[in-house]
Amino acid sequence: MIIVMKSDASKADIDNVQNKIKDASLKPILLEGTHRNVIAIIGDETKISDEFLESLPGVERSMPILASYKIASRESSAEDTEVPVGDATIGGKRIGVIAGPCAVESEKQMISVAIAVKEAGAMALRGGAFKPRTNPYSFQGLQKQGLEHLAAARKETGLPIVTEVLSESTVGLVAEYADILQIGTRNMANFELLKVVGETKKPVILKRGMSATLDEFLQAAEYILSQGNPNVILCERGIRTFETHTRFTLSLSVVPQLKELTHLPIIVDPSHGTGKRNLINPMSKGSIAVGADGLIIEVHHDPETSLCDGPQTITTSDFQKLMNDMKPIANAVDREI
Repeated sequence: MIIVMKSDASKADIDNVQNKIKDASLKPILLEGTHRNVIAIIGDETKISDEFLESLPGVERSMPILASYKIASRESSAEDTEVPVGDATIGGKRIGVIAGPCAVESEKQMISVAIAVKEAGAMALRGGAFKPRTNPYSFQGLQKQGLEHLAAARKETGLPIVTEVLSESTVGLVAEYADILQIGTRNMANFELLKVVGETKKPVILKRGMSATLDEFLQAAEYILSQGNPNVILCERGIRTFETHTRFTLSLSVVPQLKELTHLPIIVDPSHGTGKRNLINPMSKGSIAVGADGLIIEVHHDPETSLCDGPQTITTSDFQKLMNDMKPIANAVDREI
């Protein structure tokens, strides 16, 4: 159930409603909108009646939510959520592009790439300090030193930094450095990690599990949202199918489908979704055409020497070209890069 507050409801009205919900041993989650606020109720909703809620000062109406993902559901918010990324947002008119190498290799590398992607128009810098690798003997990332290199690149360029968190034990450390926490495909169903990340209140990029349905994807987002963190960005990064011509199958049809199911912003990762650098440009343009709010793209000054995922990484010059190529597509759908 959600409670829609009147547009002129005061803070006292909102606090009163939340207290009444708590008195019924239920959990209120406040969703702050541009024009009005909504309060989601988590728990056994039979403990409190619609009639009682709608009698409270400042309440416009209460509504049942049929979807299992209560807070993420489009039913809970007709307005699209905009998630802050530095001085900008993802989910608004501007298409947010996040770019950087798969792995942090050195401070010099990160600053070099950060300067290049910022000049091209990137909104944020990505880079893996902790690397989840299928092979236990593969490069596992520079870890804390990698976070320090990312921080140095942010200091040099002003770009917010995005990096992946792998475990509950490292959430605190990563949150000290990162502006946006990333949950990778392998951890989408790590529910304890999702809850801990939600408690940080930092913006989160949640990548779809490589075998996850959209319902499972949105319920994973619900774990983060239910901790009172409204700043969740969904990321479609391709799923595993029988097809072998690409690394994964990147189905762009999920973007408009998610737009119907949820108010959360959705970005696309064409790097992991295809695994081939020659497909990054067309799939990025296609993502914008179907309504994606942003992209996350792997960029390296010399992909052939990259410590991981070189075949799906583009050069800084190719990234500049891509940003220029995407502008007319964005304009055609009334967006901007």
